[in-house]
Amino acid sequence: MENMQYAEELVKEFLVFRGFTNTLQAYESELSTEIGRNFQVDKILDLVFSVYIPKYQLDRLLGIFTFFKQCFISPADAELFSAIVKLEQSVLRYYVVNALKSGRQDKVGEFFGASGNYLLQKREDWLAWFAMPYITNPSLDPQFRVYFSKEWSDTLILSFRNFLSGTFNGLRIPALLKISTEKNTIKCLKNDIKQLNNKLSELQALLETKEAEISQLRRNGNDIVGNMNVPNSSAADSSLEGQDIPGVCEESSISGSTTQDFGSQSLSSVKSSTRDGKLHESSQISNAENGQIVVTEDDFPEVKVDFQETFLGHNSSISCCRFSASGSNIASSSIDGTVRIWTYDSSTPSSKNATIYCGSEVSALSWECRSDRLLLIGTANGGIKAWNADAKRVVCDLSTSRDFPSVLDLKCSPVEPVFVSAAASRRPGSAIFDRTGFASLTVWHMKTWKPVTVLPLGEDPPAITSVCFNHNGKILVASATDGMIHMFDMSAGLQITGWPAHDSPVSSVLFGPAETSIFSLGSDGKIFEWSLHNQGQILWSRDCSRFCSPESFDKHMHEIALDSDGKRLLVTSGLVRAPIYQVQGHESGLRTLAHSASITSVDWHPTLPMYITGSADNSVRVTSIL
Repeated sequence: MENMQYAEELVKEFLVFRGFTNTLQAYESELSTEIGRNFQVDKILDLVFSVYIPKYQLDRLLGIFTFFKQCFISPADAELFSAIVKLEQSVLRYYVVNALKSGRQDKVGEFFGASGNYLLQKREDWLAWFAMPYITNPSLDPQFRVYFSKEWSDTLILSFRNFLSGTFNGLRIPALLKISTEKNTIKCLKNDIKQLNNKLSELQALLETKEAEISQLRRNGNDIVGNMNVPNSSAADSSLEGQDIPGVCEESSISGSTTQDFGSQSLSSVKSSTRDGKLHESSQISNAENGQIVVTEDDFPEVKVDFQETFLGHNSSISCCRFSASGSNIASSSIDGTVRIWTYDSSTPSSKNATIYCGSEVSALSWECRSDRLLLIGTANGGIKAWNADAKRVVCDLSTSRDFPSVLDLKCSPVEPVFVSAAASRRPGSAIFDRTGFASLTVWHMKTWKPVTVLPLGEDPPAITSVCFNHNGKILVASATDGMIHMFDMSAGLQITGWPAHDSPVSSVLFGPAETSIFSLGSDGKIFEWSLHNQGQILWSRDCSRFCSPESFDKHMHEIALDSDGKRLLVTSGLVRAPIYQVQGHESGLRTLAHSASITSVDWHPTLPMYITGSADNSVRVTSIL
């Protein structure tokens, strides 16, 4: 009885939510009577034989049997399921006989026109019934005579009554209630998982805070030792006042750090101690107007979260995750060769959700830029799959040449039906850049799925690690393992310029918000924003080796992602948190909420302040920030 009351409350909640006030009043009125407290077989019989059949409401008649089969009887219960199917066929025959008795041959024709395929699939003995509309007097035909008798119709109604009474009266209704209870339990479990994830994030944040305090104590200890070694540092500083030092515009000493002014902002490097006692550099931002140092990366505040969803559908480390063109769907891949398409919002249709098995580690994902229909998948064995999310099937399975078996990146043109693949040859090596050999940059047509051209890179060019189109698809920028950045004119298929950007391999490259600059990330952990008006000029830079240490590049290539406003730059991390740098202005950066392992892939929503982070802990998180 408790389950019955729970089901009644669910129905009330639905009616109130949808605003069906008249239905709600009738529902409560019937519940208040004693007759509404039991399973009403007679009312169901009246509904079928006094409403649906006489008024020729075929859709509703089929719907109620579909409801019975889905909600009350499991296909695994073969005996009962077979009984309800046979009963449905008899009721449908009664529908045809009733129409013929009433002289409504048109309804008979509509019946076979609407349900013909369904009937032939279910029961072969319906074949003879298709001829009934063309028989002059079917009630006299020996094959159909029994169905026009009163005895048959009375037996059918009695069988229907007995079936409903014996099957559903206290025997099958709990199955429906059990389903509702299980759904409620699943909802509670999801809430518990969210709470546990939040608790885990809090504990990880507390751990990092304590580690930062220990690191600060170590730095203070190093400062004390340094002061003991240089007792007259103030005198040394005063002796430099008023002297011009070549190559330095302005220099000041602030709390033991050295700051160089480069116009609108200044960068400073301080030495801090890492967990294993080694020294590393950490960038600081200072305001040139008041000379105040804001924060170091270790002190970046945590992002303020509007909501967060965690996807746990992978069984190995995440290799890539990307928002679709609309931002409604997400594709994520793992090193075991599995790709999952999913949604983070329960209100978004899940019709595109799918699992794709590629048979090899997935190294690149790229959605079609004009819709959420096509997803390109690149694998470490040189395979490129085109997945149609609407049809839920692979529409094309390509392969790069044998000389370049590793796909490092894929990008779809925002305008033309083409995409570019960056593939590389293989060579022995322990680190990822050591294993990549020469490059091949191929343009493919998405209608014929054939190569259009191979972009020129010279003889034996170093591997291309990342590519990016501008807004109209006319220019392509590419980064290479020799530290070079290349730019191509896609109309002519020629390289138009290039410059050495890093002293180490470049792992990720993308256009700035106004496409007047290019961002690049090197394996030394340095990020540069390059001017396209003055080639080689650095507009902005950060040292994120705290998060992207050279050692972390041994496992995977780090990447950067810029939000839709072009103000926040998100970077993958060898730690459990990733930095979000403020590109414009002097504001400090932010840190993401913690995963339980390194962050291997990042992306921003195309229009909203929302990002995704894939991690080596097998999870993908969608985070909306305030």
